[in-house]
Amino acid sequence: MTETTRSAAAPAAPDIPTGRSHRVRGRPLLYTSYAQDMALLDTRAKRVWTGLLVVLAFALTVLLQDRSLEVLATAYVMAIGAIGLNIVTGYAGQVSLGHAFFVAIGAYTAAALSGPVDGQRLGYGIAEIWIWLPAAGLVAAAAGVLVAPLATRLRGLYLAIVTLGLVFLGEHIFKEWQELTGGPGVGREAAVPQLFGVRLDQDGPLGTKEQLLYTLMLALLIVFAVAARNLARSRIGRAFAAVRDRDIAAEVIGVPLTRYKVLAFGISSFYAGCAGGLLYTISGYVEPGSFSLLMSVQFIAMVLIGGVATVSGSIAGALFITLLQPLTRSLPSLVPFVSGDTTQTPNVFQVETVLYGLLIVLFLIFEPRGLFGLWIRIRNYWKSWPFSY
Repeated sequence: MTETTRSAAAPAAPDIPTGRSHRVRGRPLLYTSYAQDMALLDTRAKRVWTGLLVVLAFALTVLLQDRSLEVLATAYVMAIGAIGLNIVTGYAGQVSLGHAFFVAIGAYTAAALSGPVDGQRLGYGIAEIWIWLPAAGLVAAAAGVLVAPLATRLRGLYLAIVTLGLVFLGEHIFKEWQELTGGPGVGREAAVPQLFGVRLDQDGPLGTKEQLLYTLMLALLIVFAVAARNLARSRIGRAFAAVRDRDIAAEVIGVPLTRYKVLAFGISSFYAGCAGGLLYTISGYVEPGSFSLLMSVQFIAMVLIGGVATVSGSIAGALFITLLQPLTRSLPSLVPFVSGDTTQTPNVFQVETVLYGLLIVLFLIFEPRGLFGLWIRIRNYWKSWPFSY
């Protein structure tokens, strides 16, 4: 038998993995490497649609009016805070009802750093956003690390009650610390958004105030969202998931519970502090009564309605809740109720509290995965159409 005959008759040698990933045509979710499975955007469709959404979001700067841009900018900042809550609650499984407390710390840290030195309130005259924004997040993160040891001793409902107490404790402190906050009903100026000497809260050659703030908030949301997504697919994110699913089993296999619970609270508080520093730059005014239980309920609603343990779900939930607020502002005048012999009109906070609670209950019963789960169901339906059943 010749060499050529032997080569043709011999079975083909199996492919040796070379570490290079490739995807079988027509099988977009068939991964051939671990790195491909952990990619930030693992399919071409995700990359295309994500790019189109980002381009469309930036194009809205010139397509929408200033009032609409202001509402969307607020939604983007709330999305940053919702992502932070999702890190500690959705990914790490530590229930926190005190998110408003850390938002307040970030807001007042930023306001104090950027406030005038010789003003009526505490101020240091540092208006550059690249200085006061990380500082607001770090101070809030330090507060979160101080609270985190409680998470190592408590869990579930007990941890939720302790974090809920932070909201009432913080509300009292901020109302009494008038040198920093201005006190209830008075308040103080929010942080000044200035970047390399350019005031972003004033009309300028680059656009109106609303256009500049919208662009800034959108860019920061992208940065925080990508950072959170990378965190979720890293070693830290997998440790968070292990602590959330089975903390005792995670400790048995070598995951240090105390370290990762403290880290989860610290990162979540950092996001909340940055969101607090940015949130009130849009209105230019911050008041102690803003950081009440209602704000914590808002963030919880954003996470549960958008989707637990998903970054895109946090963004969707924040957009849903924030864009719903103009409707809730008009509901009190449309829904009067009878109390005794008089007809009264409920205030906005009563309507919002009832509406958020109702939405949370409905989503937990009919779609526990939130808006993200609805999107998955719609996507799977059309992917398998016409054999969808």
